[in-house]
Amino acid sequence: MSLKRQFVHRVQRLVVNPLGRKLPVTMLETTGRKSGQPRLTAVGGALVDNQFWMVSEHGEHSDYVRNLKANPAVRVRINGEWRAGTAHLLPADDPFRRLGNLPRLNSAVVRLMGTELLTIRVDLD
Repeated sequence: MSLKRQFVHRVQRLVVNPLGRKLPVTMLETTGRKSGQPRLTAVGGALVDNQFWMVSEHGEHSDYVRNLKANPAVRVRINGEWRAGTAHLLPADDPFRRLGNLPRLNSAVVRLMGTELLTIRVDLD
């Protein structure tokens, strides 16, 4: 694991995700691939029609992406409301172009901190 990815992973696990659980930010709930327990991750992205688009900073190295591969059924908390959906990994999509259509601040952080960007689309029920 690269030093950059280790650093970002630690900051997200120890600071960003615990704060995200308490603040009204967008959260992604996956099912732990080993534990079977709900796992919450603060994410940035945009709701477009009935789809939520986001870009993972570390692609398939992200724990939540590994969880999605094992079980794509998710919930997304958007503006305080939980919505169920199905996640799709889109490796053919250009994540840098996609970031141009997502919120600027989050996109800047993803570009800066990311090591292997991966677009994800959640089709909401």
